[in-house]
Formats: sequence, structure tokens, C-alpha cells
Amino acid sequence: MSRGPRPAPAPGAPPALRLSGLSYRYPDGTPGLSGVDLDVAEGEILGVLGPNGAGKSTLTRLLNGLLRGEGTIDVFGERLTDATVRSVRARVGLLFANPDDQLFSPTVLDDVAYAPLYQGLDAGEVRERARAALAAVGMAGHEQRAPHRLSLGERKRVAIATVLSMRPEILVLDEPTASLAPAARHDLIELMRRLPQTQVVATHDLSMARDLATRVVVLDRGRVAADGPAGELLGDLPLLRAHGLEPAPGGPPGRSRGA
Repeated sequence: MSRGPRPAPAPGAPPALRLSGLSYRYPDGTPGLSGVDLDVAEGEILGVLGPNGAGKSTLTRLLNGLLRGEGTIDVFGERLTDATVRSVRARVGLLFANPDDQLFSPTVLDDVAYAPLYQGLDAGEVRERARAALAAVGMAGHEQRAPHRLSLGERKRVAIATVLSMRPEILVLDEPTASLAPAARHDLIELMRRLPQTQVVATHDLSMARDLATRVVVLDRGRVAADGPAGELLGDLPLLRAHGLEPAPGGPPGRSRGA
């Protein structure tokens, strides 16, 4: 099933994301990213591919301001700084690879309501946002369940709802399909396809990138090794293998449905 067309950005509008010279070095001196320049258009679904240690998770945390490095990040033209980090986090929702890093409340509803409540919204607005977010991910009716009693696929959906309740313009997802059973993985990809937000999806799941992304970037050792249409790059087996990316058994990835 292919995604429907997304609205084109207004002429002359800034990109959803613009990264210029983005670099990060961990406290022990290990480089995480080295001079990344990247634009992401509004409405785009960008797949960020790379082997373990390529810098994918580092990138996701920089985009949300959880890590701060060198270079600049602009979100719809707004520069990420100490003064704007709270505003940027409201616009850029981050989904961690492990949903248990985002679910810590006694009930599903408490978890999804936490962020808008922390924003100081009134109780009625918080309830409306939480219930709408749960409905958007197919988890309406699970409000009073304990998150630790849910399946991994259900916890991933609730974790996405915790982000959607903030009503961000951009979603940044770190390995969203990791460890999911095939049926849950399929359902999550279909959910992501329906979401209207600009998406940056860090993954080593080449099949998901083929089915979902409009464009892919290959990271290796903290640098952009390749950037282009999903169908073109995912069909380049020598390129993928040169950067530690091996297609699943059964043949080359083929053309992206979103390309």
C-alpha cells in the first residue's frame, strides 16, 4: 500500500530541518557526528541508514536538543539554541528505540497526558490531546491499562502517542521497528505512513526504508556517505554493502513505494 501525496511546502518556505556543519563528540572523545550538512523538506519521510555506531542515534538526540554539539540546527527557520530548546522540542517529537524509556506512568493515559500536562495546559485540553493521540495510533480504549502489561508493538504505539500529544510538526524515530514481530512491524509501518508529520527515521531496517521513505541518507562513521532517492540508493547493493548494510535474504531491495 503506497502513501498518498503530501502537501507541497509553500514556495520560498524554509526546510523543516536544516543541519549545517553538525558535529558531536562524546565526553570520552569518541566522535558521534562529523560535519553533517542536511536539509529535510516539509512533509518528507527521510530514512537515515547506517550500521551500528554510524551516528544514527546521536543524530536523533541532537535534533531534539537532548545532545548539544557544534554546528547549527534550524527547525522551520528557528535556530536551536539554549533560549529556544523548549520551543524546538515542542516542534520536534523524539521516539526512542526502546519504548520503555518513554513509558513510566501507572496507566497509558497518564503517560500520554504527561507532556501536555507538563506544558501547563488545562485539564480539558490535556484529556482531549491524550485521547486524540491514542485514537491516532489505534490504542483508544486502552487508557487505563498498565504500560508494562502491553505487548512490545502496543508499547511502541503508546510511545508514539506520547509524542503526538505534543502535536509536533516533525517526528524523529530511532529504530521504530526493532525487535517487533512481523505483524506488529507491518502495523507500525502502516501507522507511520498515515501520519502527516515530516519524519526522520533512523533505522537499519532496509525493507522498512524501502516501503516508507521518500529519500534516504547513509551515515557511516558520523559522516553522510550517500544521499538520494530511496529507490535509487536502496537498489545500489555495492553501496549498501560498502557501508555495512546488507539487504534481507530474498533479493535486492528494489524500488521504494514512496519514491
